[in-house]
Amino acid sequence: FSPNSSWDAAYERELQAFQDIGDAGEIWFGEESMVRIIRWLEKQKIPHDSSVLDIGTGNGVLLIELAKSGYTDLTGIDYSPSAIQLSEKVREKEGMSNIKFKVEDFLAPSAELSGFEICIDKGTFDAISLNPDNAVGKRKQYVRSLCSVLKSEGFFLITSCNWTKEELVNEFREGFEILEELPTPKFCFGGRIGNSVTALVFQRK
Repeated sequence: FSPNSSWDAAYERELQAFQDIGDAGEIWFGEESMVRIIRWLEKQKIPHDSSVLDIGTGNGVLLIELAKSGYTDLTGIDYSPSAIQLSEKVREKEGMSNIKFKVEDFLAPSAELSGFEICIDKGTFDAISLNPDNAVGKRKQYVRSLCSVLKSEGFFLITSCNWTKEELVNEFREGFEILEELPTPKFCFGGRIGNSVTALVFQRK
């Protein structure tokens, strides 16, 4: 089982569906996680010309929503060429020419991927963590990559289904401090209330 090939297959299907019916497909983590991110950026009065990197952009819908909210310097990366093809099609349909999409492996980012003021991750760190092939090493490499692409004092917004707040704070302790936890939907299981999703904002030291 390789996570990469199954994601690729999923995006191939979405690309096909988009070409057939003009539908952007599944929005990972649903609408509310996008709203939560945009609301935080607006509440912090993050300038609309701040450079934003969407790590594992998938179908690019988050960046399209950011563009609609007035953000102008937007980049999305994904290691899946079919995801990038899909996001480019969605971008064309929406007429959002100021979004850049690139095929990039975040664990080995190219030199021009640097100087971002905001980095956003919905589920990419989760996917890397689930990789059966050296997950610990890959997580450490992810943190190193993040340090190299995000400016000092830049913000990192992560949405995760796999990790608790404490675990994420521990994973990103080299180089990042937690600013706040964003409210996420709660679920109740066996009388205990838990969160199915954790959303945190870190700041690069």
